[in-house]
Amino acid sequence: MPMLIDRRSFFDRALALGGASLFSSRLAARQRSDADSFPWGQTRESLRARFDDLRRHFVFEYYPWYGNEPFNHWQQWGRVPPADLAGSSMPLLGAYDSRAIAVLEQHARWIADSGVGVVDLSWWGVGSYTDRATSIVMDVMHAHDLKVTFHLEPYGPERAEQLFADVRYLLREYGEKRGWDCFYFNRRDDGREGPVFKLFATTVPSHYIDCHGVRQPVAEFVEDSRWRWATDRVHAEFRSTHPDLLILSGDSWHPERVAAAGFNGFANYDPTTATSAWLEAALGASRRGMVFSFNVNPGFDLIERVRSQEDLVPGECYTPVPFFPTTFHLNWNRSEDRERAAGLADARIIETFEQNLWLQTHPWLGNVNAGFFLTYITSFNEWHEGTQFEPMRAHADLTQSEQKVGYHNSEDGFYRLRRLAELVDRLGA
Repeated sequence: MPMLIDRRSFFDRALALGGASLFSSRLAARQRSDADSFPWGQTRESLRARFDDLRRHFVFEYYPWYGNEPFNHWQQWGRVPPADLAGSSMPLLGAYDSRAIAVLEQHARWIADSGVGVVDLSWWGVGSYTDRATSIVMDVMHAHDLKVTFHLEPYGPERAEQLFADVRYLLREYGEKRGWDCFYFNRRDDGREGPVFKLFATTVPSHYIDCHGVRQPVAEFVEDSRWRWATDRVHAEFRSTHPDLLILSGDSWHPERVAAAGFNGFANYDPTTATSAWLEAALGASRRGMVFSFNVNPGFDLIERVRSQEDLVPGECYTPVPFFPTTFHLNWNRSEDRERAAGLADARIIETFEQNLWLQTHPWLGNVNAGFFLTYITSFNEWHEGTQFEPMRAHADLTQSEQKVGYHNSEDGFYRLRRLAELVDRLGA
């Protein structure tokens, strides 16, 4: 069916009106609605007609960086495991080791049961803790019919120069050498497929102003031209073997910079951005021929990294990050406030899931034309930031020592994973 206006006119008019303002009333109405008002039937039939295995288009951000012999990550910011962990909530499995077979088996079962078919491993370079954990993670994920892809983290100042070597290493070590047993290839609706690499902290600002008004450099900053050289080299080197390889920026709300840096699109990680801002980013990507993805998330509940003013270095800039979605003051010692926070996180999961589907399947936006659909879920187990869908321990089951820490656990430790499974199931994935 022909469109009433052409795609370019739609994009130009939308951006001229401030992007999100074009559909602001529709977005606001959809955000106020409950899950039953979303066009599930139409969306399900559209996606199932285009993609034969929808599980492979939902991806959990996964962090294989935890250890307990000795402790790794659980002890950050002065925490003292196993009762006092570097997280705002206590996991159901406690201070586990990411390399333990029993832990990985349980993770894989939870992920598979949720209807998600891919995990995106946080990867911090060749020889890193996460790299050393990758093989065993892949062994277990493969046994549960789950695919694995990679989220390249900001492990060093030369990572743009290392991008080609990193991609080559990941493809050879965890793809070719394993016979591609569970290496993820994203499939387009025309049958083309290729690996996907997502990078965090790419098109970031070069400087920021600290609490003293002093201009400070951003350590992860890399010039767009350096990224362009790096991404062009990867595509040139793998054009014959992986012509549909995608490199996605994981953290940019500036499509013009993503395009200038040579990325194929973006898959934003930030769980604190209002969904009303997503349309303008999607429009910017579509106008530049890039794909886009937003993340399903429960909001943000970052651990208090400083427990008292006495722990601060004189002159240090530190401001606690508030709970998101924004609400009035939460007293985590009150069960009513913990349950209110859980209710807000649950609503955020529904909202971000629906908005992601709506934008990625909208016929006037670029993903449909590109035959692309991919939804990241932040996260399976990022406990430091409180974005985890991995089950937490019910608050009533916390020990006295754990209760003294002040964890944010709700009474239902499975509510996030259960909600996600319900939403994915509506699509028949």
